[in-house]
Amino acid sequence: MGKGSGMTGTQGPSRTTVARRTVFTAAGGVGLAAALTACGGSDGAESGTVNPADGGATAGSTGGATAGSTGGTTGGTTGGGGGEVIASVADIPEGGGKVIGDIVVTQPAAGEFKAFSSKCTHQGCAVKSVADGLINCPCHNSNFDAGDGSVKSGPATTPLPPAEIVVEGDSIRLA
Repeated sequence: MGKGSGMTGTQGPSRTTVARRTVFTAAGGVGLAAALTACGGSDGAESGTVNPADGGATAGSTGGATAGSTGGTTGGTTGGGGGEVIASVADIPEGGGKVIGDIVVTQPAAGEFKAFSSKCTHQGCAVKSVADGLINCPCHNSNFDAGDGSVKSGPATTPLPPAEIVVEGDSIRLA
């Protein structure tokens, strides 16, 4: 009887230890998966809440008398006042553009200026360059049309939201 109860006592803790290890291992895996998911990205939050420029009009703002929903305006004096000067016309190359803070300003054709949010719609990385009519995001190689912000190659599937600018003389400013 002594030997039998001793063996049972030895086997009992061994089984309990294995069961605890299994539970802790599984719980650790679930915790790790939850932590990685929380840090993984913000696709859901980015899709509807892009702030194209501090102090500027938002992409879907009401009506207005600006150049339309494809971003920006081209020349003229639409109402004086407005936002700060962000660039000169000479700073923006024809067929290219320049990233200026939260927006990217492009010149798809001579004298035609457009502006878009500089946040890639894929995961919110800042676009870095404009060349050959394309706005380029270095994070995952999404490319957007410099004329209308539409997606030319993914993984992004949503166009860059337009930002409102005003061109007055040689100055480009936020609307």
